[in-house]
Amino acid sequence: MFTEEIKSAVSKLLSGGVVGIPTDTLYGLAANLFDETALDRIYQIKGRPQKLALPVLISNIDQLQMVSEEVSKTSLKLAHQFWPGPLTLVLPKKDTVPYIATGGLNTIAVRIPKHRVPLAIIEELGFPITGTSANLSGKPDLMTIESLESELGDRLDGILKCGPSPLGIASTVVDVSSSEITILRDGAISADEIFAML
Repeated sequence: MFTEEIKSAVSKLLSGGVVGIPTDTLYGLAANLFDETALDRIYQIKGRPQKLALPVLISNIDQLQMVSEEVSKTSLKLAHQFWPGPLTLVLPKKDTVPYIATGGLNTIAVRIPKHRVPLAIIEELGFPITGTSANLSGKPDLMTIESLESELGDRLDGILKCGPSPLGIASTVVDVSSSEITILRDGAISADEIFAML
């Protein structure tokens, strides 16, 4: 069942689809990061302003090279300590990443989730995927498959039901795109834990 759901999701993503998936933090909307039409659909589905970037999920640290121009020693130190897990790093984006994914910015928000569903999808797909929360923009995060189906089900190309449910706490977002480290959003990992690592 798990393998079938993953293969079905990958086939939808390869043809420009948007799929609801569980992650370790929240339910997310997955699309192929390099498919601008699919990225545009995510903004339409969520009613999200296009100046807000879409967080990105990768399945291993090597894939940072696919999304970021420059990965600092500090970034790698945090990645090795907290990935897979609820830490999102903001890095300088690579030219090949569409600006629609980054809200027009030269940075990209990326993490490795600690959840077998997105990891399996990314491995099978061979590309990073989006991991923006599966909810209408500005509305509360959806905590159950039922709420996801009722709010967004008719707008999506599928919802994966396999794998554990999200823990319900958003990731901590840390900007490491320059020499000054900034915490942009408090989340599952405390600022103290991050600065203690550095």
